[in-house]
Amino acid sequence: MPLQLYAHPFSSYCQKVLIALYENGTPFEWRVLTPDDAATSAEFTALWPIRRMPLLRDGERTVVESSIIIEYLDRHYPGTAPLMPADAGAALEARLLDRFFDNYLQTPQQKIVFDSLRPAADRDPYGVREARAMLDTAYAWLDRKLAGRTWATGGDFSLADCAAAPALFYADWTHRIPATCSNVIAYRQRLLARPSFARAVDEARPYRSYFPLGAPERD
Repeated sequence: MPLQLYAHPFSSYCQKVLIALYENGTPFEWRVLTPDDAATSAEFTALWPIRRMPLLRDGERTVVESSIIIEYLDRHYPGTAPLMPADAGAALEARLLDRFFDNYLQTPQQKIVFDSLRPAADRDPYGVREARAMLDTAYAWLDRKLAGRTWATGGDFSLADCAAAPALFYADWTHRIPATCSNVIAYRQRLLARPSFARAVDEARPYRSYFPLGAPERD
């Protein structure tokens, strides 16, 4: 039975796993989660009542959380492009940066996006200001971290870059990366040019109308 991925192409955390799958050409079956497919949605809920995408199904084994899925793939379905460094110290750096991209880019940018979907009376302007301030702080820190680096850890393309690609892609749509963070801007462009992420971006293009803040034309 092939691997099954319960996911949606426009989801940032699903794109994170798609990058890992595409990097190594790992075959899998799409189980696309959409509001009009009740059967697939019910399967997903039965497997993971928390209902947070993505979910990987490997035979009778269910694997959830994007970072864990990528490490699972790296261990059980290794290809020519390992995504976890063999060196223990470098692996810790990859995990640290993975957490950075998820917690300090994905989380605040999603706060802003989800707030825009609320009724006007229920919005949280203070929380949105905090989220924007966090993004500015994260951009500045990352710009210093990336100095002299091609990929996030300073070594090969890794778990950290799988996390970075969709995080920076959508964060820049939500709260523009300032021109002063030239290392971050250049890194985002390298990620967009990476074939694995370029494929994920192209597959998500039909869904850009879903982005509530308005998807820019530049990417």
